[in-house]
Amino acid sequence: MDRMSYQIYEMLHLAFAPARAMTDALLHTIKNPLNPLHHTTLGRNIAASAELFERMTRRYGKPMFGLDTTRVDGEEVEIVEEIVWQRPFCGLLHFNRQFAGAPPKQSKLLIVAPMSGHYATLLRGTVEAFLPTHDVYITDWADARTVPLVEGGFDLDDYVDYLADMMRHLSRQKDGVPLHTLGVCQASVPLICAIAAMEAANDPDYPESTVLMGGPIDTRVAPTAVNRLAEQRGIEWFRRHCIHTVPFPHAAMGRQVYPGFLQLSGFMSMNFERHVSAHLEMFNHLVEGDGDSAEKHRDFYDEYLAVMDLTAEFYLQTVERVFIRHEVPLGLMRHRDKLIDLKAIRRTALFTVEGEKDDISGVGQTEAALDLCAGVPAARKAHYLQLGVGHYGVFNGSRFRSHIAPRICDFTRQMESVEA
Repeated sequence: MDRMSYQIYEMLHLAFAPARAMTDALLHTIKNPLNPLHHTTLGRNIAASAELFERMTRRYGKPMFGLDTTRVDGEEVEIVEEIVWQRPFCGLLHFNRQFAGAPPKQSKLLIVAPMSGHYATLLRGTVEAFLPTHDVYITDWADARTVPLVEGGFDLDDYVDYLADMMRHLSRQKDGVPLHTLGVCQASVPLICAIAAMEAANDPDYPESTVLMGGPIDTRVAPTAVNRLAEQRGIEWFRRHCIHTVPFPHAAMGRQVYPGFLQLSGFMSMNFERHVSAHLEMFNHLVEGDGDSAEKHRDFYDEYLAVMDLTAEFYLQTVERVFIRHEVPLGLMRHRDKLIDLKAIRRTALFTVEGEKDDISGVGQTEAALDLCAGVPAARKAHYLQLGVGHYGVFNGSRFRSHIAPRICDFTRQMESVEA
């Protein structure tokens, strides 16, 4: 049955299509101002039920960033999104700010989004916070079910290669503008490994600094439920129960993947009661006519429920090498059969950020990178623990905007004036 889960999921999605169409038609009929039921409690209850049913059974597509403008030095500037580097499993998205005159002298910032089930748009707030102060780029990972088999596979080694190529593409050596990097959650591991590999090879395209946020560098420290599950189950359990074959008619038909819908079910099961309460609250908001609260719910779940598949090889390698065997802190991590030595990092400054209530990457797991990167001078290393936030709050929300983002900006400015 496990092996057929993807096919069953697709069949159920198609089976609900007629019901979704009827529900959507009912919703538009009830919400028509000319319909007498539109103004009654019964009508609002029917409309609310129809909308919730449609939202709970639909497939959510890739969201848009929707960042059209920002303010730089007090002036509003338009933004044009453009892909400046492309590979089968990732595009490098540039938020090109359209200045009327000469652009201000600001450093480049490469944000490495986690490849853990959600799209890069999950970091919309992260991008938005840095647009006034940096020339921002972000990794736009592809849904594995959209990449045909002919394009080959994608594993942890490929991830590291992609990041190294992006850093070379944005290198200070090309235009004299410093490059800073920021890795969120799972992306912290391949990012620090890519920089270590570049430093060991004396690559001149190394970044000026890297910021690791809520990343599983050493999951032996303050292990969370996610960490304990990986160790208790073992890699064979994940191979048997989490890996499925992409079915027809997707472009990647035949590819082995960890499906996004399984990842989402895991996310939601961790806080199931909270999600049920949120949908009941939305129902009440719709009945009461509280459009603003209902819209906030829509915005959050349009993002949260949009998930992507991961290639089986990348997912299994990450689980085994990062969460079970702890290869990074033990000095056993390899890239293309070459040992990754974090002590080789000498020129890239390092800033680690954690959240006090993070239940995905426990407190201390990211900070461990400071000791592992012993070659980085003390003057070019820093750590910050944000009180009162969980995993999501490390890179998004009010405390991120008011406390974390300004510290990152200060750190990048300082490191540009400190000799390595």
